[in-house]
Order: sequence, then C-alpha cells, then structure tokens
Amino acid sequence: MGRGQQGKAFGYALIASMVLVIGLAGRVQAAPETPPAVTESVVPGSVPENITPLDPAPTIQPPATGNMDLSVWGMYQHADIVVKVVMIGLVLASIVTWTILFAKGSELFCAKRRLLREQWLLAEVHSLDEASKLAQSFSEQSISAVLLNDAQNELALSAKSNDNSGIKERTGFRLERRVAAYSRDMARGSGFLATIGAISPFIGLFGTVWGIMNSFIGIAHSQTTNLAVVAPGIAEALLATALGLCAAIPAVVIYNIFARVISSHRAQVSDVAAQVMLLQSRDLDLAAAVEAKRSPHAQQPQVA
Repeated sequence: MGRGQQGKAFGYALIASMVLVIGLAGRVQAAPETPPAVTESVVPGSVPENITPLDPAPTIQPPATGNMDLSVWGMYQHADIVVKVVMIGLVLASIVTWTILFAKGSELFCAKRRLLREQWLLAEVHSLDEASKLAQSFSEQSISAVLLNDAQNELALSAKSNDNSGIKERTGFRLERRVAAYSRDMARGSGFLATIGAISPFIGLFGTVWGIMNSFIGIAHSQTTNLAVVAPGIAEALLATALGLCAAIPAVVIYNIFARVISSHRAQVSDVAAQVMLLQSRDLDLAAAVEAKRSPHAQQPQVA
C-alpha cells in the first residue's frame, strides 16, 4: 500500500473517531436532569390529619423524691422491717449504756467517798474492839463494817485455839474472799457495756448491708441507675451504721472509765482489809505477850 492510500485511511479513522465522540457528548447532554427536592414549610399546629407523628423513644422517669422526708425519723419510717428492728435494738442498747452510766457511776462515787471517810476513822483506832464499836455508826452498805464483823467472828470461833498464826491465816482468807465478792458486785453491769461496745458496730453493719441489698433490688426493678432512685435506701442503710457507732463508742469509753474506777476502789477495799488484819494481829500479839508474862509466875513452885 502506498503513502497516498495510508493517508486516506488515517483521515477516515480520524473522522470516524470525531463523529463517535460528538454523538456521545450529545447523548449526555440530552439526559434528563433530576429536579431538586422541594421542601415545604409546615406551619406549627397545621399537621395534616393523614400523617401520624413518630413517637419518641420511651424514657423511664425516676420516682419523685422531692417530697420524701429525708430526716432521721422519715428514713426510719421508710426503712425495711429488718432495718427497723436493727435500729430499735441499737437505740435500746444506747439507752442501757447511759442508764448504767448514771446508776453505776453514782453508786461507785458514793461508795468511794464513804469508804475513804471510814478509812480515815479506822486509822485513828488502836484495837479491833474499838474499830468494831466505831463500825456501829457506819451505814448498812459499809464494807468496812462487814470486814470488821468477819474478823471478830473468826476470833470468836477460834477462842479456844492457842495458834495465833492459824487465826491470822483464816482471817486473812475470809477477808480476801469478802473483798473478791465485793469487787464482783461492784463490777456487775459493766459486762453489758463490753458486750454493747463489741457487737453494736456489727449489728449496724448488718442493717447497712440489708438496706443496700434492697437498694440494688430496687435498681433491678426500676431498670435505671439514676442516683435519685437508690439514694433514700442507701441513706436509710447508712443510718443503721451511724446508730451502731453511736451505741458502741460511748459503751467502750464508759467501760474503760468504770474499769479504772473499779480497780481503784478494789485497791481501796484491800487497804481497809489490811488495816483490819493489822488491828487483829496487834490484839493477838498483845494478848500473847500478856499471857507469856503471866505464865512464869503461875508455873513457879511454892516455897514451904
């Protein structure tokens, strides 16, 4: 093929290509355009009757707590029956604590003052008989009079005995038992304080655990974690713990005070018992000395 024929073929191909491109461009321009979306303004309050508005997502409204009484009495009234029983028990324990404080405190105070005055009076006597006569003016609750009576009773029972050491030993044993019994009587009631101080926090904690458990059950039933739903129940539960501490702290403090006072009073009673033993020992030794002086004269042979 010559150069002339190649040029003609190339020209025909170029013309065919241009015709194809022009045809495609015209077809694209002839395609219908999508009309823009027309937005209609809806006047409020003029919703067509045939259109049903979509309901919003349902929301769970928490119970109203604005009118709930969150005072101590109000929380007690709304508390569970178990928490109420715990609160009542702790209040009764607190009442017992303060009753023991005033009753036992006044008893110990009067006993210490009375025993101190009697101790001063016994320090001025020189024999057991004088002390026994002096004890007749003491009160009926006087432990000094009881100790003196025990010493005199032992002397009366051992009147035919010449063993002074045995009399002193028996008298000391009787006085020791009397002091121990008096100490137990003075400590009576303080055990309640120790018990209340030991178990009250745990009882309050039990009420707290029970109340918080009910609060979590309320969360599960209401299906919401709003704090306003569970705050009253938690407050009621914590009130039980507060009452437990209010009952335990004074009980522990009062028990420690009574322990020191009773220990001091026990030592004071032991001093009085030692004073009684001193008087009895002096009387026995003096009587033995007088008897020893009389015995040689009685044993001297008569001269014819």
